[in-house]
Amino acid sequence: MFRFQQEIGPRTPNTEHRTHGSTENEMGTMNSDDRTEIRSQLRTMARELGAKAFGVADLDLLKKDTPDLLALVPGEFCRAVVIGMRLQDSVVEGIVDRPTPLYFHNYRQTNYRLDRAAIELADMIQNAGYAALAVPASQIVARDPMRGHVSHRRLGYAAGLGFIGRNCLLVSPKYGARMRYVSVLTDARLEPDGPIDGTCGSCRRCIDVCPAGAIGETSDEFDLDKCYRKLSEFTRLSFIGQHVCGVCVRACSGGGNRGT
Repeated sequence: MFRFQQEIGPRTPNTEHRTHGSTENEMGTMNSDDRTEIRSQLRTMARELGAKAFGVADLDLLKKDTPDLLALVPGEFCRAVVIGMRLQDSVVEGIVDRPTPLYFHNYRQTNYRLDRAAIELADMIQNAGYAALAVPASQIVARDPMRGHVSHRRLGYAAGLGFIGRNCLLVSPKYGARMRYVSVLTDARLEPDGPIDGTCGSCRRCIDVCPAGAIGETSDEFDLDKCYRKLSEFTRLSFIGQHVCGVCVRACSGGGNRGT
């Protein structure tokens, strides 16, 4: 089990005005030392829990372009702490044109680890006196189109963890698409990160191997309907039973022009 560092002293809540999800003026009193200390402890905890990537997304900026970004979650939040964990290369390399039982197990267990880590991070934020909501790593709550509570891919991009590849996945500069992500929403105004520069460059491996023919030259050309239909086919495979694939994940072991 993770052993907590010296606990961050909770702020004194304003009981007259404080509600779940503070206003900008209320949270404006969070000083830079608090932001730095809480962020540092969150990063340390994430690493001890197995995360290979950590970043903070500015939800206020994202909501300007996408007002319904958080429409499926309760509360008001201004930041997202996003972490990523690696899938096992030895398992991913065993994929040819469909998911394997080993991949499904590794995928599911990595999501479980991410969910447990997110709850620990949310507890740390909550104990410091701020609202926090751990969003499940992989939970479909709508099917037309298919979506979860939030897009971890989009939050991870905003947190500087990678770029969006042709396969419409978040491509880590170091690990490619062989990662899974989870997010913790909070009203603590932590210092945010920003997107990194990066593209797939001349790499087209995912286009060539996609069993659904869903991947185009750009992420905007990605055909979600084709992808979902193929995932639905894979649910009928023995020992799979869920919407997973992994073929384009195997093809993407690293970025093309990876950025910084």
